[in-house]
Amino acid sequence: MPFAQQALKNYNLPDAGGHFGVFGGRYIPETLMMPCEELTEAYRAAKQDAQFRAELDFHLKTFAGRPTPLYLAERMSQRYGYPIYLKREDLLHTGAHKINNALGQVLLASRLGKKRIVAETGAGQHGVAVATVCARFGLQGVIYMGSVDMERQAPNVGRMKLLGAEVRPVENGTKTLKDATSEAIRDWVTNVRDTFYIIGSVVGPHPYPMMVRDFQRVIGDETLCDLEKGDVHASHLVACVGGGSNAIGFFYPFLDSSTTLIGVEAGGEGDNSEHHAAALTRGKPGVLHGSHSYLLQTADGQVVEAHSISAGLDYPGVGPEHSYLFEQGRVTYHRVSDAEALAAARRLTMLEGILPALESAHAIAYLENLPREDVEGAVVICLSGRGDKDLQTYLSHV
Repeated sequence: MPFAQQALKNYNLPDAGGHFGVFGGRYIPETLMMPCEELTEAYRAAKQDAQFRAELDFHLKTFAGRPTPLYLAERMSQRYGYPIYLKREDLLHTGAHKINNALGQVLLASRLGKKRIVAETGAGQHGVAVATVCARFGLQGVIYMGSVDMERQAPNVGRMKLLGAEVRPVENGTKTLKDATSEAIRDWVTNVRDTFYIIGSVVGPHPYPMMVRDFQRVIGDETLCDLEKGDVHASHLVACVGGGSNAIGFFYPFLDSSTTLIGVEAGGEGDNSEHHAAALTRGKPGVLHGSHSYLLQTADGQVVEAHSISAGLDYPGVGPEHSYLFEQGRVTYHRVSDAEALAAARRLTMLEGILPALESAHAIAYLENLPREDVEGAVVICLSGRGDKDLQTYLSHV
């Protein structure tokens, strides 16, 4: 490890303005200030409402399939020489952690009387989760998705349409997640009276980074509970980071502990290439989609196109809380390449019979770079999603 991580005691960010240190906040058009404030107040009230919490817990259990197991990967453990556990978010309904947040936000939308939902999606897992909750609660769903991502994530596009959502292709810009997010925000601005925007990650203006984190912290809460029940000491927690929702939900309950926290970004074609999506480890602070955070940009502040073989990590920014934890040194961020992620996915599939999402494969790949002498207990990896959606990509690289 390059340095010893220090526990963050009494951690209570963001502040009232949605800031994590200098990061976060609201950099949005005036027309969205009132909706964001309305959402902030609705979320604050919901957090204090036992009935809301009980309703969300009910749907997480009976509809989404929580709690998810903490699985001891025995053959992977034998290979690396220390216990490796997988937090199995891939077993959730819709196939990934995205359903946790989609359920929480759709219940807020219902509280606010919104009947129309818009969302962005890259890998399609958030889009599928939103389409699913729209079907479950009888709401109109409109999903924006870059045409490049639609092509490489065709199974998820089909699922969204079968669920009754309208999938709108985005043809401008890079035709990936950044541009889908921009189009979803434009829709929200235009139709703010009857429309609720369900953001899929810990990005965007306040209160979204805080709210999405809180809805995803169930991942870390369950992990902590299972480790304590099993009397297992977690030396390291590892998760992939694009926008960063699975990672922050996983890490959050451990911020005041001695556990080493590792976020893994998409290194794309490698350190000798500019084709990557490593906003923290190769970017610098700026403003994107309503929030101040680390992002990929040129010297004059223009956003740079991101690249990852994984559509869910193919985003030029990262959540503001990750930016804060990066600068504080509480979480260490690394990157792995497309090739390393593909190899890791094949390794996990052959050794454990589990096909991971390409996003999750980046976290698995980091095991190759983790020195055995640094591990003083178990390594726990957030397996954020399953790989059905990436099957064509996997088969094309066999």
